Amino acid sequence: MKTFYSIFFVIFVNYSFAQQITCSPADKQAFEDRTIEIDGLLESDFGKTLTAIGKTFIGIPYVAKTLEIGETESLVVNLHGLDCTTFVENVLAFGLLLKEGKSDFDSFTDILETIRYKDGRLDGYGSRLHYFSEWISNNEQKGLLKEITAEIGGIEINKEINFMGTHRDLYPFLKDDENFNKIRATEMALKERTFCYLPQEQIEANEHLIKTGDIIALATSIDGLDVTHTGIATREKDGRIHLLHASTGAMEVEVTKLPLADYLKKIKKNTGIMVARPL
Repeated sequence: MKTFYSIFFVIFVNYSFAQQITCSPADKQAFEDRTIEIDGLLESDFGKTLTAIGKTFIGIPYVAKTLEIGETESLVVNLHGLDCTTFVENVLAFGLLLKEGKSDFDSFTDILETIRYKDGRLDGYGSRLHYFSEWISNNEQKGLLKEITAEIGGIEINKEINFMGTHRDLYPFLKDDENFNKIRATEMALKERTFCYLPQEQIEANEHLIKTGDIIALATSIDGLDVTHTGIATREKDGRIHLLHASTGAMEVEVTKLPLADYLKKIKKNTGIMVARPL
């Protein structure tokens, strides 16, 4: 396997299948350092815990496609470069690790796998939760969070989610027919579901219902896509909800200078948000 950094592999058996983990020595050390840094951040309000953990990542570079490594799917642990989804996943994983009173690497990778993959099991590229609306619903089924979009004024729409299947050339892993067929099967299943979002123009009036630590997903009008970006809600000193995220603008993890409702107005094709509350 060729990558831009040295990699070691950890192989272990879990539920009778072998799991491959891709992690550099530097990222393994970053994990150890992070567990020390977040020690003492656990609060009774888990949302506040997640936001505090998330803010320890501020300044970490934004790096796209951090999971697209090698020839086959592996559980990638990369704490030196984060995209918007892996930022949320890692923050949630560290939060759950802290909540469970654990600090070992094996427990962390177990939690990360549970979050990242369909029904908590890595079983090839097609098992990764690529579409964030499915990421939310599947992690709700696992009992890790609750989607609250409808509760805060969200509306349901029917939208066909098929961007990966209709843009196969953009995804190197989809050159493989088995991977492609699994993604198409996922898209067919998503076709049967409704899609709920809080319209952009209603966010400010309803932001008092959003709590620090809620996971925010940015809905889009782009054909075939449900979500284009994600992050974590944080109520800042101005009393407004801002977005803590791995930013493609700043190219690093940051808290938006503008409140979320104002920030979204500057994003082309944004239609609103989905909101999920970690449990």
